[in-house]
Amino acid sequence: MSAQIPITVRDRVSDKAKKTLDVVAKFVEEDCIPADAVFETLIGTGEERWQRHPQILEDLKTKAKSLGLWNMFLPKGHYKESPGFSNLEYGLMAEWLGKSRLASEAVNCAAPDTGNMEVLAKYGNEAQKEQWLKPLMEGKIRSAFLMTEPQVASSDATNIEMKIERDGDYYVLNGQKWWSSGAGDPRCKIYIVMGKNDPNNKDVYKQQSVILVPAGTKGITIHRMLSVYGYDDAPHGHGHITFHNVRVPAANMVLGEGRGFEIIQGRLGPGRIHHAMRTIGCAERALEWMLMRINDPRKTPFGKQLREHGVILEWVAKSRLEIDSSRLIVLNAAIKMDEQGPKASLKEIAQAKVLVPQMALTVIDRAVQAFGGAGVSQDTPLANMWAQIRTLRLADGPDEVHLQQMGRNENKRGKAVAEKIESQKQKTEQLMKQYGATKAELGSNIQKSRF
Repeated sequence: MSAQIPITVRDRVSDKAKKTLDVVAKFVEEDCIPADAVFETLIGTGEERWQRHPQILEDLKTKAKSLGLWNMFLPKGHYKESPGFSNLEYGLMAEWLGKSRLASEAVNCAAPDTGNMEVLAKYGNEAQKEQWLKPLMEGKIRSAFLMTEPQVASSDATNIEMKIERDGDYYVLNGQKWWSSGAGDPRCKIYIVMGKNDPNNKDVYKQQSVILVPAGTKGITIHRMLSVYGYDDAPHGHGHITFHNVRVPAANMVLGEGRGFEIIQGRLGPGRIHHAMRTIGCAERALEWMLMRINDPRKTPFGKQLREHGVILEWVAKSRLEIDSSRLIVLNAAIKMDEQGPKASLKEIAQAKVLVPQMALTVIDRAVQAFGGAGVSQDTPLANMWAQIRTLRLADGPDEVHLQQMGRNENKRGKAVAEKIESQKQKTEQLMKQYGATKAELGSNIQKSRF
């Protein structure tokens, strides 16, 4: 199987990445997607599924390693642990990974581990890397990321209330977190936790710190796993967790007190792009399911196949346009990150983060509509895909926060734009006098023109 690379970026993709991309595509299509339903069946039902870890996933991981597909997400030039791919190159791979539930974990590129590994690789000290980054990169353990809190508006992270207080050679944590993705997995051994250690600091962006908390530390209680439109994602899970006098060594502080926002911004930028990249693949798979449905000769409402009903082909065409347009937004952000880093790419990252999930939801919804009742049932992956993608409009910052930031930054051009337009207007008036033109001869007055 040969993976298609958009012509606009083909020259930016190395020969090594092109070969790897073909291997990824084949692995996802021929191994991971067929295994998805088997994994779901083996997980089963009831409380036992939180403790199950079907062998089929470990077998996929073994095959992925043998194919050289492992930890592709760490961009070259930024991490010594990188396998040597750019954000752009990994983005093309991640699109394929997004077509399968198991694919990302099978190649050790699943959230939240990817973001957590980036935190440890970029900000962790050597002891922290040895204890936690190494087993994470080897796929021996999993991790969770704890930032959001139920009692405050966590879209503004300055609101978080988790207390981190120094007590000799330890820090003591008190508070609660939810949407702690990955906390349900029995293989989850480490939490990366954001909390406040200096709530009185006048700089609200230096009140927070990030600390490493081993799962199972005394004082931690996992109360429940939250569901996403009825799906609980066992055994991965999204935990609601409380901390009561949880003591962790001071050596577990990442980078230093008051550096939390710096760390989290470094983590979330790439994470948003990873989500967007995988979401493109999810949308592609939804379109594939729709194409299968509308060409099913057994489905002939009102005497015609679905493809023969005019609106259906319009859905297909719109979906193709929307997916391809969104892909360019994502790849543009990836290129900007490669060239200038995540901090300089905030606008492009936000564009991808907002646009791509909305696009995918639209495409998935069309596929659901084409399937009718089957589309909202467990007989297709579409309902689960829609539920998972819908969360991305909230995860890593809700759409509205990114839109407000983009709008505010774009509006900074307002004064300069007004001055430019006024200058153009004056130039037009000068040219009118120079050439003896009148407003009537122009066919309209200046007020009705583009000025």
